[in-house]
Amino acid sequence: MSPKSSLTILFEGPFWVGSYERIDDGKCEVCKITFGAEPKDYEVYEFLLNNWRRLNFSPPVAVGKIVERKINPKRMRRKISGQLERGGIGTKAQQALKLQQEQHKVERKVKSRAQKEAEKERQFALRQEKKRAKHKGR
Repeated sequence: MSPKSSLTILFEGPFWVGSYERIDDGKCEVCKITFGAEPKDYEVYEFLLNNWRRLNFSPPVAVGKIVERKINPKRMRRKISGQLERGGIGTKAQQALKLQQEQHKVERKVKSRAQKEAEKERQFALRQEKKRAKHKGR
């Protein structure tokens, strides 16, 4: 099965957001790209060329078998216009983004907890040092 990718750009609140999906070996990975103003086609293409290695894809999510067959160009055009009207991100993409968000949340919690513990230890060491200094001076 050959790898497939698709980029969906839509307006979410004040920003234009791109959802880049890549499907390979029955696994779907998604990356969310936030653009500021509405991006032009050449800006999107240039962004992908320059920042490809820095894109943060979600963990792979299993996808059902994709059947590949020739599609009539007129049918393809109708299908694309229908997708543009409908908008939105596929459910597999949403699941993958949610999984990525949860992982980042857990990482942030672990990191902040470690920082709090380090700060507590530092404060404790300062208090102990202060006690020792007062005791020596009597």
